[in-house]
Amino acid sequence: MIDSVKRITIVTGHYGSGKTNFAVNLAVDLSREGKQVVLVDLDIVNPYFRSADFKERLTAMGIEMICPIYANTNLDIPALGADIYSVFYQNDSRYVIFDVGGDDAGAAALGRYSHLIQQENYDMLYVVNCYRYLTRQPEEALQILREIETTARVPVTGIINNSNLGDQTTEQDITNAITYGADVAALAGVPLVATTVRRDLAGSLIEKSVYPVDIYVLPPWEK
Repeated sequence: MIDSVKRITIVTGHYGSGKTNFAVNLAVDLSREGKQVVLVDLDIVNPYFRSADFKERLTAMGIEMICPIYANTNLDIPALGADIYSVFYQNDSRYVIFDVGGDDAGAAALGRYSHLIQQENYDMLYVVNCYRYLTRQPEEALQILREIETTARVPVTGIINNSNLGDQTTEQDITNAITYGADVAALAGVPLVATTVRRDLAGSLIEKSVYPVDIYVLPPWEK
């Protein structure tokens, strides 16, 4: 999957889909490939499970972070700095990963940059998880996808099937969810780009589209 990542990759999805964990994995894997990477935290809605939480760790890996001005403070103000415009400069060779807030409310932040994004070589990847409330049926996931597209004014170009249950995920859980991911992609009229698999389980699955991930985002009771 890493070989096909475009310069601008937008990661969006329903709350609890695991989009932030996927975005962080993508940024880390690109960095390990020797790429210059910028991770943009556009989640200005949900103060939990956001990529800004990993700023110190990712910066130590050489990954540049762009976060809301008041991220990880006591101020609940959805302010974005002007430095975000720097990722749209012509001839910029950096790979840019956008971690967008869940659902259409979070996608509103992305909408203000839609005219710049659509001038770029980009992908907008919609992360789905059949084990999460309100997206257990492909039709439900499609409805949220369309709401996000309308608000963001950027079309989704691919589906990431991230049907995981964290440390409780089994090989059978992944196998059971593969058809679901394909069904969402078919309904949306876009390709199923990859099915994520916790790294220690990836070796036992032979699907070509499997993308191994590490678990960076943990619930508060496991931190």
